[in-house]
Amino acid sequence: MQPETQETVVWSDDGLPVSPRFGVVYRGSNPQGDSDAGLEQARHVFLRGCGLLAADGASAWANAPRWQILETGFGLGLNFLATWHAWRADATRPDRLFYSAVEAWPPEAAHILRSAEPFAELAPLAQELAARWHGLLPGVHRMEFEGGKIQLTLAIGDAQAMLSELTGQFDSIYLDGFSPSVNPQMWDIHTMKAIARLARRGALAASWCVVGEMRRRLGTCGFIVKRVPGLPPKRHALRAVYDPRWEPKARADASPLPLPGGATPRRCIVIGSGLAGASCAYSLAQRGWQVTVLDRAAEPAAGASGLPAGVVAPHVSPDDRPLSRLTRAGAQATLGRARWLLREGIEFAPTGVLERHAPGERRLPTPWQEKSDSKATRSTTYSSTAPETITKAQQAAAPLDEARLALWHEQAGWIRPAMLVRSMLKAPGIEWRGNQNVHRLEGSSDADSPVWYVLDESGAMLAEAELVVVSAGFDTRAITGGSLPLNALRGQVAFGPMPGNTSNAALPTFPVNGHGSLIAHVPLQDGAMWVTGSTFERGNPQAQLQDADHAHNRQRIAELLPLAAAAIDSQWPDGRARAWSGVRATLPDRLPAVGALGGKHATTGTNDDAQPCALQLCTGFGARGLTLAVLCGEILASWLHGEPLPVERSLAEKLRAGRLTP
Repeated sequence: MQPETQETVVWSDDGLPVSPRFGVVYRGSNPQGDSDAGLEQARHVFLRGCGLLAADGASAWANAPRWQILETGFGLGLNFLATWHAWRADATRPDRLFYSAVEAWPPEAAHILRSAEPFAELAPLAQELAARWHGLLPGVHRMEFEGGKIQLTLAIGDAQAMLSELTGQFDSIYLDGFSPSVNPQMWDIHTMKAIARLARRGALAASWCVVGEMRRRLGTCGFIVKRVPGLPPKRHALRAVYDPRWEPKARADASPLPLPGGATPRRCIVIGSGLAGASCAYSLAQRGWQVTVLDRAAEPAAGASGLPAGVVAPHVSPDDRPLSRLTRAGAQATLGRARWLLREGIEFAPTGVLERHAPGERRLPTPWQEKSDSKATRSTTYSSTAPETITKAQQAAAPLDEARLALWHEQAGWIRPAMLVRSMLKAPGIEWRGNQNVHRLEGSSDADSPVWYVLDESGAMLAEAELVVVSAGFDTRAITGGSLPLNALRGQVAFGPMPGNTSNAALPTFPVNGHGSLIAHVPLQDGAMWVTGSTFERGNPQAQLQDADHAHNRQRIAELLPLAAAAIDSQWPDGRARAWSGVRATLPDRLPAVGALGGKHATTGTNDDAQPCALQLCTGFGARGLTLAVLCGEILASWLHGEPLPVERSLAEKLRAGRLTP
């Protein structure tokens, strides 16, 4: 592989994108010299090669509930855009399209737009892709389009390493990338084996590359390969079907689908209607489940998710630990869901978030810190890709010096969580029922008709379903018989009306956090409000208001933002500054619990391993529910359906609920 170069793409005099790293074009022209011939090649080689543009109109994905495509080299996104366009144009398209791709050197968004310029039908799609093309650090990233019906999972890094981090059972495989002569690792036997492990039997693969050694490697891995006529100037193209003579071994980390015959959507009960429960209900309903959400309260989001407004921002750590990586993905997922369901500027706003460091604290991972130290100023901010110099507006909001640095989280903002909860619960396929005091669960052992029964204190049945997800915060511990080591974490915030004639310099238009937090200018029907906090009291499961916490929040805002504190300080003695309290649930390793709960339950007296459908959990978010709940709902649904995960496989494995039970 050639040495790293700063530029990923340069443009030739005839308008073709060129990789300076490999010295070859991303796509070629046809014999007539048309620079827009790349789209013809994409359609002929990949879409027709995988049966997605059938001449008789009977495409391979016709009327499928979902379809999964794997691409080995995303490049400038032309194959993805062509597939998206074909999906839109096909009346028999699958309801959900999962497109996973690997790319070692992601281009700039501007290159994606320029690449799509010759193709009028793709330009609007390229605009949507470019708008989400940010924060592409090494790892797995999820982008959603068409209201979530198209999910692009982009794995940034070396092909072999990232293929091992992808999950799914792929129906179509696009074998793309720079040629074996310049990038041999992309086409070697280890890459082909990694691809085969992700293919379902009968999956169709296609490529422009017909090198004999590559064809033999595919055959060794279980593909039946043939050469077909190519589109000039290519003489041939490759088509293959995955149909090994042997029965492939299941991956050691593969999880069985929870229902006999696979994860056929049926009835599901979600216990708890906070952010976690609503997120799980929404993700499952999008996949065809009929979901009943039960809550002991009279209204949704009556617990910790009733926070007046909260900050959505990633966690940053010097070692870029799993929590940091998860929260980067989680912030994207939460804000993405909000864009589909909420009114921007009213119920949420992706304003960015300024995070202040404690005096002397350095929190950037080493590679980012080195780039930060190279700046002319030590007052730096962290954006999605690299530290950048803090702006004048941010500096005015939070004066910095050598002892007080800050991070600027570009892909972050604020949200009113109860609004998101209610919007998700309104999705088709979801029924919400309040005043339902769930006491215990019972599961049948009938393999032919597996079902869970949800019972109240008197033993009366509240609901029954083939799948149950418990997302009841700290109450999850009692409902599951104390088998999960959840701890209560009570928190209290203060909020009040925006003062008149106050400049944005005193109360900034973006959240500031660090030692406490402040969100200002949150719209209300009769004005706007500010919110500050939160306190952390471990071991208290009661959400009572405490005067000491109210005073503590007043002190913390004075330390975080003195100008803002001065602007609202009079609201404490005159009662305009009010308090709100909620109880979160945490786990010993500070990561949430997602998925099947292993071990024996006191409530059921049975083993989950003996249950036809294991009890599922989504809980233990602590103070990170706003950032992680939507992501974890998608992880749970992906596990249940064998779909591509929205994060690295190894990262998702750290969340499995079974890790915490004997």
